[in-house]
This record gives sequence, C-alpha cells and structure tokens, in this order.
Amino acid sequence: MFGSLLTFPGGLFGDFDRLRRELDDVFGPVGQASSIRSVAPGAFPAVNVGRTPNSVEIYAFAPGLDPAKIEVNLDRGVLTISGERAPSVAEGQEAGKQRVYSRERSSGRFMRAISLPDDVDAGQVQARYRDGVLNVSVARRAEAQPQRIQVQ
Repeated sequence: MFGSLLTFPGGLFGDFDRLRRELDDVFGPVGQASSIRSVAPGAFPAVNVGRTPNSVEIYAFAPGLDPAKIEVNLDRGVLTISGERAPSVAEGQEAGKQRVYSRERSSGRFMRAISLPDDVDAGQVQARYRDGVLNVSVARRAEAQPQRIQVQ
C-alpha cells in the first residue's frame, strides 16, 4: 500500500518529493558532512584529495564542463575551484516543449574550497582536465619532504 502512495503520479507524497528536490536546487542539499574535511552529500564537484611524497593531488569530478571556464586559484593555502555548468534544458527555447519530471543533474555556478597542508609550494601548481576529471597537482616544498640521512 505505501509503495503505491509513493509512486502514484500526482500523489501527495510525490508532490512532497518534488518540492524537496526543488528546494535542494535553490538552497542546496540538506545533510551532514561525513567527516571534518567533508561537505554535505551532493556538493559539486565531488573531490578526492590525497598526498604523495612529492605533491598533494586533488581530483575534481566535473563531467561536461568547458575547461576554459573552470577557474583554479591558490591563495594562502586554500585551493578554490569554481565555474559554471550550463543547464541541460535550454531556458525559454525548450522549456515550452519539454516537461521535466526528474532533475538530478545540478546546473549553475559552483565553487569548492579545499584547505591544503602548510608544506605546499604555491609556485608549482599544475591543473589538467581530461575525460571529465580535473586533476590539480600542487608540489610539496623540498625542505618539507622526508630526507634520508647517511650515518658516518
């Protein structure tokens, strides 16, 4: 019985679900971060941050973007990735012909800020975008890297 109430088109629960999705589009998804460095689920672009002995690697998963419109800035140890994702349905032109029943792909301006460790070298940053993944590599300072000391 309850399954039919949730899937019934035009039903009360379907309207509540649609309202929640529309509010998520306006205010962002509501949820708690899974750790101190995480953000709420649904943040765009999703990122993975890791470290090698020589660099800090950031992978931002952002398919369908024009690389020329992605901005990457590093200021005082905070890496900022920003840009804009065009809507999948053109405004005005297709809106009269197409009804949207479900929208899971967000559009509009986005920005993610990632705090980096103190040992990064702001002068050695590389950003590459390929197959929908932005890879930002920030080198670590040589003096901060582990050194092997020979015993005499």
